Amino acid sequence: MNEKLSMHNLGRLSSDEFKSSEKNKIILVLDNIRSLNNVGSAFRTADAFLIEAIYLCGVTGTPPKPEIEKTALGATETVTWKYYKTTQQAFEDLKAKNYYIASIEQAKNSILLNEFKKPTQPLALIFGNEVYGVEQEIINQSNACIEIPQFGTKHSFNVSVSMGIVLWEMLH
Repeated sequence: MNEKLSMHNLGRLSSDEFKSSEKNKIILVLDNIRSLNNVGSAFRTADAFLIEAIYLCGVTGTPPKPEIEKTALGATETVTWKYYKTTQQAFEDLKAKNYYIASIEQAKNSILLNEFKKPTQPLALIFGNEVYGVEQEIINQSNACIEIPQFGTKHSFNVSVSMGIVLWEMLH
C-alpha cells in the first residue's frame, strides 16, 4: 500500500544543510513579475530543485513581504537572491559570469523545451511578466529562446507553473 510519508519521514534538508549544499548551476531571472504570489512560488520551486539563485528585476517584488512568504513557505530564507533595477543589468552580470542565458518565451525560432539541449556551462533562465512576457531586447540578446509545447486553446501557462515545468526538464 502507498502510505503517505509524514513530514518527519521526508528527509528534507535543514536550512543550514540547504545553504551549504552544492546547488544546481541554474539562476532564475524574474523579468518584471507583478504577482508577489508568483515570486513566492519561484522561491519555493527554486528551493525544491536546489537552484543556485533567483535574480529579481524591475517591478518584481522582493522579500520580506507577506504575499511572497505566503507561497514561499520560508524559501526566502534558504534561496540566495539578488535585486536588479533592470533585467538588462542582471543580463550583463550573467554574461560577465559566462552563463548561457535562455529566455522562456513563445517566439519565432524558439526551441521547444523537449528539444533543448542543456549546455555544459551554468544556465540562466529568464521568465517574463505575466502579461507582456520577457522584454524583446532581452530575447534578442539571449543565447536561446525556449518554448514550452502546448496543445489546448490557451497559449500560456502561469509563470510559476512554467518555472516548475522548465526546471524539471532541465534537471531530470
